[in-house]
Amino acid sequence: MAPPLQPVRGTRDLIGEDAARHAHVLETARRVTALYGFNEWQTPIFEDTKVFSRTLGETSDVVTKEMYTFEDRGGDSVTLRPEGTAGVCRALITAGLTQTLPQKVFYAGPMFRYERPQKGRYRQFHQIGVELLGPATPLADAEVIAAGWQILNDLGIAASVELHINTLGDTESRNNYRAALVAYFSEHAESLSAESKTRLEKNPLRILDSKDEGDQKLVAHAPLIHDHLSQAAAEFYNGLKSTLTAFGVPFTENPRIVRGLDYYNHTAFEFVTTALGAQGTVLAGGRYDGLVEQMGGPSVPGVGWAAGIERLSMLIAAPEILHRPAAIIPMNEEYHGTALNILKSLRDIGIAAEIAYAGNAKKRLERANKSGAKFAVLVGEDIKLKNLADGSQQDVLFSDLPGLLRS
Repeated sequence: MAPPLQPVRGTRDLIGEDAARHAHVLETARRVTALYGFNEWQTPIFEDTKVFSRTLGETSDVVTKEMYTFEDRGGDSVTLRPEGTAGVCRALITAGLTQTLPQKVFYAGPMFRYERPQKGRYRQFHQIGVELLGPATPLADAEVIAAGWQILNDLGIAASVELHINTLGDTESRNNYRAALVAYFSEHAESLSAESKTRLEKNPLRILDSKDEGDQKLVAHAPLIHDHLSQAAAEFYNGLKSTLTAFGVPFTENPRIVRGLDYYNHTAFEFVTTALGAQGTVLAGGRYDGLVEQMGGPSVPGVGWAAGIERLSMLIAAPEILHRPAAIIPMNEEYHGTALNILKSLRDIGIAAEIAYAGNAKKRLERANKSGAKFAVLVGEDIKLKNLADGSQQDVLFSDLPGLLRS
């Protein structure tokens, strides 16, 4: 006998409680983002490889090491999406929506990265995210952050996460900061890792993201962007902080949050937790005013965030199963037809109901108890409604059954 087939490394099945947690995160995000005026978009799971290589940076780890890229049968290079923002921005352009702004977008779905699987991280993983395209004001940044905060709050995990914010400044600020970083790291070039030596020439801000222990020691004493902000950038950042305060969203300033690519500017933020070990970021994002233009569209400001559903699912309590079907049980074969009529009638008016496919009344009751059903409808000469939690039962008229099951 051939060995049983297994899921591919870094993937997993969503079954039972895992599926319920996943659905609860998704349903909560959909509900909250709708309150904030976001509309759901769905973009393809795979795109032209340039959609990601151009936006994530040709030398980034995602592009060089983690993307699932292949040639299709027509010889075109396509990539399974590693993140959601690039696809949304591409869709904005191809749908001709760059002149119809603002666009407030919510998305959800699977993403793919070839990386070492670890706690809460998979090669096929799922994200929720929002993008607010058009406005270039601190209010827009604060609103997307507030939407993320409310999702975490409604999931019951706001007390275990902390919002960290920073500013990346405008172009003038970043140029000044880049020069300061080059001067600082050049003095310590001998102590940099090989990868950071390359970054020093191409993109010194990415040294601040280095995981190398030697690099981190140098980063701890590196210049801070707050010392190099233009007046306009400082005013934008102050506007963000005052608006978050008005929204009642608590935050901590963290000057070490950075984004390496040039189209990122102003706001960068992360919701972090200590409940998941070292990999503590559960929702992160920022402002990316140059991204749409880099993809071939006009200049369209943007701000957004993404969050991993798997990691959020690990933090939430197991959701209660709200829609447990009533079990319809014919007391013997004589009442099977009547039971089917009741089953159909309940479903027709939106009440969840199930019937066992075989077995006598006793076995069907046992299955109903194991299934988690709250009630059994016993169909004989009379109809009885049995409470499976406490064993009590009562005679009912069919006309009263829907109201009793709903209550």
